[in-house]
Amino acid sequence: MRRLFVASVVATGLAGVLAHSHGNGNTQPRRRKTMGFGPELPHAVFSTGDVTPVMSFMSSETDPKEVAAQFAAQLTSNARSPGSSFYVRDDSYTDKNSGITHVYIRQLLYGVEVADGDINVNVKDGRVLSYGDSFYRGDIVEPLEVDVHADHCSELESELQYRFDRMRQESLNDDQYVLTGGRKTNVMGDLPFLLEWNCRHVYTPYAMMEEGNFEEADFSTDPSAAIVQFMIAATPDEDLSEALIDNAQDFISNMQVTPVASLQGDGRVSHQSTVDNVPGAVSPVKVRMAFVQVPHGESTAVELVWKLEVEMEDNWYEAAVTNKAPHRIVSVIDWASDSPMPLAPVPKDPEDRPGATYNVFAWGINDPAEGNRTLEKENFDSLASPVGWHSLPVVNDPNSVAGSKDKTAFVNTTTTWGNNVFAHENWEGQNSWQNNYRPDAGASLVFDFKYNPKVTEKSDALDEAKKYINATVTQLFYTSNLVHDLYYRYGFDEVSGNFQQHNFGRGGKENDAVIANAQDGSGFNNANFMTPPDGQNGRCRMYLWNTAIPYRDGDLEAGIVIHELSHGLSTRLTGGPANSGCLGWGESGGMGEGWGDFLATTIRSSKTYSDYPMGAWAANRPTGIRNFVYSLNDTVNPSTYKTLDKPGYWGVHAIGEVWAEILWVVSNRLIAKHGFSESLFPPTPDADGNVPEGDFYRPAQVTVFGEKKPLVPKHGNSLVVQLVLDGMKLQPCRPSFFDARDAIIAADKALTGGENYCDLWLGFSERGLGPDARVDGRTPWGGGVRTDDFDAPSACQPEKAPKPTPGDGDDDDDDEPEDWFF
Repeated sequence: MRRLFVASVVATGLAGVLAHSHGNGNTQPRRRKTMGFGPELPHAVFSTGDVTPVMSFMSSETDPKEVAAQFAAQLTSNARSPGSSFYVRDDSYTDKNSGITHVYIRQLLYGVEVADGDINVNVKDGRVLSYGDSFYRGDIVEPLEVDVHADHCSELESELQYRFDRMRQESLNDDQYVLTGGRKTNVMGDLPFLLEWNCRHVYTPYAMMEEGNFEEADFSTDPSAAIVQFMIAATPDEDLSEALIDNAQDFISNMQVTPVASLQGDGRVSHQSTVDNVPGAVSPVKVRMAFVQVPHGESTAVELVWKLEVEMEDNWYEAAVTNKAPHRIVSVIDWASDSPMPLAPVPKDPEDRPGATYNVFAWGINDPAEGNRTLEKENFDSLASPVGWHSLPVVNDPNSVAGSKDKTAFVNTTTTWGNNVFAHENWEGQNSWQNNYRPDAGASLVFDFKYNPKVTEKSDALDEAKKYINATVTQLFYTSNLVHDLYYRYGFDEVSGNFQQHNFGRGGKENDAVIANAQDGSGFNNANFMTPPDGQNGRCRMYLWNTAIPYRDGDLEAGIVIHELSHGLSTRLTGGPANSGCLGWGESGGMGEGWGDFLATTIRSSKTYSDYPMGAWAANRPTGIRNFVYSLNDTVNPSTYKTLDKPGYWGVHAIGEVWAEILWVVSNRLIAKHGFSESLFPPTPDADGNVPEGDFYRPAQVTVFGEKKPLVPKHGNSLVVQLVLDGMKLQPCRPSFFDARDAIIAADKALTGGENYCDLWLGFSERGLGPDARVDGRTPWGGGVRTDDFDAPSACQPEKAPKPTPGDGDDDDDDEPEDWFF
């Protein structure tokens, strides 16, 4: 059978570039194959303006979900789509910190979901504060010759050709390196990998239909052929791809499709199934029928698809594949970012146990180059982890004996196994994890293990690293639990989709603690995090780095662990906890990386200002693994919004570092105004569960009705963390830089009444993201031409503020205008 690839790659002589990019022999670590693309929705909007007049008949006592539903009904009243309706998703929730109810609404066409037809409405006191809208409003038409996958590959080819031509014109050396920000950067970047991974089988569906593997049909109720077509493109095993192509019907006949009974009272038509025996998958594939929106001339149309959830060894994909043959991939999101059971009975309090002690690099020490290990207590937060880090209910414990008589009992563990995190080695790099090795501290719970790796021959370096697995797993468990507790206090709780086995009756889906793999054997010099929807375990894979002898262990660099765990945060908060498909590619996917860098940098920062690299210790490179270190000095880090147009800024990591740099500048404006808190952890609650203000929050305020207003962090670095997380909750699914910027500004308006409006705008505009910044011709995978805007809104320009001076900041709490940096 014919094997189809993108012909122009070979025709223009780029085949050698593709081959060269893989390195020789074992000099390069294995790279995890990943795919990610989908259609752009040009009609999608996010509005933070005055949207309340149409809802003037609502009162502050009206159920927020009813307010949102009525608002959505008015918003879509002029929709042309026949059969269009909607339902309010059950992962909608009220943020107990801000009092804002985040309501997620999904569009239906004749009872079938429009998978990317979303309205998110943010409601407080009967008022709509902001909303995002990507509902389909066209007629239901059959798209003609629409192939999002082929369009994506065409864009990748064009960009790769541009870079190849640049190499020839500039006579670059054989290594194809150019200097960027004082370091060598491969001008091809990840493009050769993306092109090969995403596009090797772009035309295979057509060939297989032509050769009779699949018959063209108007409608299919069996997803098996579509799954096979996706696995041909998605599997990293080319032998399996070949076998699937040559023997598709044999594989299909071995699959078992089981319809899933589903009762819905909101008008939805259920076409859901699980499919067993899918080659290349490690668990049954979940399937449902849906519509997705695709380009159609100057507008969009809808395509009937199979929505797939496919868990593989190194990937966890959410994909849309056309129902009709040829089964083309319309969109694909990898829940792995390089980086539901019913509620159980409320358990009894666990029996008393000693608090654990860990010999670790303490919170705030980013890596072994910054300090020594010390004995640290199990300093869990009583709100975030009510029973500590080593207890969980027997009914939520994957390793508890089935059929245990006491369903309300807790298990007290003596290993790195608890309600928030399961940490262990994964030297085999496999998906199995429950019986993997983890250190046991015994009844004393003292996790005090040696860490003193020696210089060895390279051939012995891996075995030397493995000797210290107890210390490594302990560190990963300690850091991950502190991240869980910290994010909880800023609003990443049960109802918003955090990661816990047991939710203490506080809402949300359970049984989704983070599975944390230390020294994962599936790769080197990387890390990744898989984020399925709420109710399914997040998976964090941390790797060894062979950048020095002895090998450096990514588990010991807190910034890498925080970056990965932050993927779970941003994915679950953006678009709602039941939707993991909002940060898949382009600017949205890039910001998923950028939030991780920004939060890791903020957590490690101190009152004495410093620039910070990312991954410097693990990579054995002082400038880290990004193009630039994070800095307020634009000669050190010149990134602006326009930087995204440059070669080398195609991938999500490069996009993300621009977003992280912008947030770093914004945050330091808030620090210059409000000062710096030595700890980002809020005060411990009192015996009644009330949070004291201490020196962390501003004095509590009450409304005219006697209700307490949300607590406002007092200092700039804690305030920006709160605004960033609140912004994630406000922004729409598939946000742009503009949407995320506006959401942070809207979050400040909701939290403080907008007192930092100009400070935020001045920070964003300093790096080109002012109100008149724009992008023309944006494509879903990051293309387009951007224009910087360095001016703030006119209301903030009576006198322009100087750039924030690195330093301690102003601790004065006076919020009068003369203290603002205009």
